[in-house]
Amino acid sequence: MFSTFKKAIPALIVMTGLTVSATGQAQAERYLTVKDKTVKEECGACHMAFSPRMLPARSWDAIMSNLSEHFGEDASLDEETTRKIRDYLMNNAADTGRWKSRFMRGVRKKDTPERITKTPYWIRKHRREVSRRAWKRAGSKANCTACHRYAEKGYYDDD
Repeated sequence: MFSTFKKAIPALIVMTGLTVSATGQAQAERYLTVKDKTVKEECGACHMAFSPRMLPARSWDAIMSNLSEHFGEDASLDEETTRKIRDYLMNNAADTGRWKSRFMRGVRKKDTPERITKTPYWIRKHRREVSRRAWKRAGSKANCTACHRYAEKGYYDDD
């Protein structure tokens, strides 16, 4: 009976959409979505509210420390709202928790990427996979939903 169950494990993994990491830990092929209402509303007012698991805490701290120059826009918020968003992003960042996010792969301890699109993991995943035409159609590398229909739900499988 145990051998039958053991043979069924790969099929179960495929059916549930899970992968197994090098540690043997099953992981969903998705990223956690933003659960905090304030983060969803404030960040989502201008762009998709990106998963905090896509950047290390030090990156979120740097981004939140300069909202008056937020990628060419003034995204300044009151002190309490800024603190709340910063705390949420940093507490749920790529380098927090028991397992580090795959976005930490290749990010050196001295690096503080302020764009998800500048992380080694993002670059590896998009290099040679996206045509110039697709980039032009998306309008921005930060427009995840142009290619990943369910990005806002945390799914980034190729669509």
